[in-house]
Amino acid sequence: MDRDSLERELGTVFGGTEQARRVVARQARDLADAGKIEAELGFELTVDAVIDNLEDAPDDYGLAERWNWWLDSLELSHGGYNRFRVRPDAVEE
Repeated sequence: MDRDSLERELGTVFGGTEQARRVVARQARDLADAGKIEAELGFELTVDAVIDNLEDAPDDYGLAERWNWWLDSLELSHGGYNRFRVRPDAVEE
């Protein structure tokens, strides 16, 4: 997954600060590199896959909140996803 493409698409779809887009894209890239999504859920983590999953979060959530909402769901269902969460103090939304 290309981090720059994800950052651009996150901005287009969700807005958010440059910092939030950069941090979420970095975490998404780390998650893709880990191969957990493909191994456990059977699909490649692409820009479109990230956007699709973040769109399911509550509408009033900011970008980092959306990312953490999705990661919390993955943590509950499969475990091992907390390390990819975005720390709230690391992002200004």
